[in-house]
Amino acid sequence: MSKVLLVEDEWQLGQIVKDSLEMRGFEMLYATDGREGLTLYKEHKPDVVVVDIMMPNMDGFSLTQEIRREDKFTPIIFLTAKSQTADVVKGFEVGGNDYLKKPFSMDELIVRIKSLLQRYNETMPPPDADDGTVIIGQYAFNYTKQTLTRNNVSEFLSHREAEILRRLYENKNEIMERKKVLLDLWGDDNFFNARSMDVFITKLRRYLKEDPRVQIVNIRGVGYKLIF
Repeated sequence: MSKVLLVEDEWQLGQIVKDSLEMRGFEMLYATDGREGLTLYKEHKPDVVVVDIMMPNMDGFSLTQEIRREDKFTPIIFLTAKSQTADVVKGFEVGGNDYLKKPFSMDELIVRIKSLLQRYNETMPPPDADDGTVIIGQYAFNYTKQTLTRNNVSEFLSHREAEILRRLYENKNEIMERKKVLLDLWGDDNFFNARSMDVFITKLRRYLKEDPRVQIVNIRGVGYKLIF
């Protein structure tokens, strides 16, 4: 049975979501603000977190940042009344894995939860794996710690940045298909998500710019290639 932490300050909506997920076989934890949600997260270590963005005491972005300080992998879904590109991109930057715009159907939420749990189980490194450091030109990339280090100076990557860079490295000197990454990480290859991915690629290029041999090349209409 998968354990879901729901953090939603609208009590009536929270109860509806909680009861609906319990009826579908999920074990539920429910908090009405970010601080209470963080406490429940630390005490119970849920399998997935569903969090509203606008909340008292601690908003969803801040809660996600706190969780990501110690946990880089547990899937996090944002529930949001906001649909501006900047807000959605910020959600991915602080470590969110998906978002759902209010109002939403319970069936859609359940599909997204199950999809994220499946991807999490497929990508989670085994407990006895090494620290995951690989060399990219002059940089040392540690996927587990989400760091990119050059000359003993480390850049801390967001969860989404680390996921994309890992896939680029695994396909180094070959094409990383754009559509596959969008489906794996975003769950949909629509235009909006594609623009979000472009933002992360631009950031990764900026992080890697000190080594001119390392390039992320755009293969028009197909994807990207990491060359070094």
